[in-house]
Amino acid sequence: MKQFKQPTLADRRDMAAKARQAEREKALARAAANAPKAAEQQEARRAVSEARDARAAQRKVEKQEAAERKAREQEAERIKQAAALKAEQEAREKAALENAQQAEALKARQKADRDARYAARKARQK
Repeated sequence: MKQFKQPTLADRRDMAAKARQAEREKALARAAANAPKAAEQQEARRAVSEARDARAAQRKVEKQEAAERKAREQEAERIKQAAALKAEQEAREKAALENAQQAEALKARQKADRDARYAARKARQK
């Protein structure tokens, strides 16, 4: 009876190399058989990728336009608020000036009335 022979390291390496080579040949055979189909799939993937990139570029442009529009709207709102604030300030100043003029007119009228009463009293005393 023949005794069992243990494979050596070199034998195991050779068997592994042959197995890898067989797998490569098998994969190449499958790839060759699927070459037209793979080309179609690759073309479809490329088209999808280009469409995705185009949509991303479009979104980027739209986002930039929206940001610019928002900045313009904010600037217009800021100018509008500044104008409203200025008009309000001018109205307050005008009202304060009118109040001051009315107070001066009241004081002048009161002084005139007081002077008239004083003159009338002096006239009665004579």
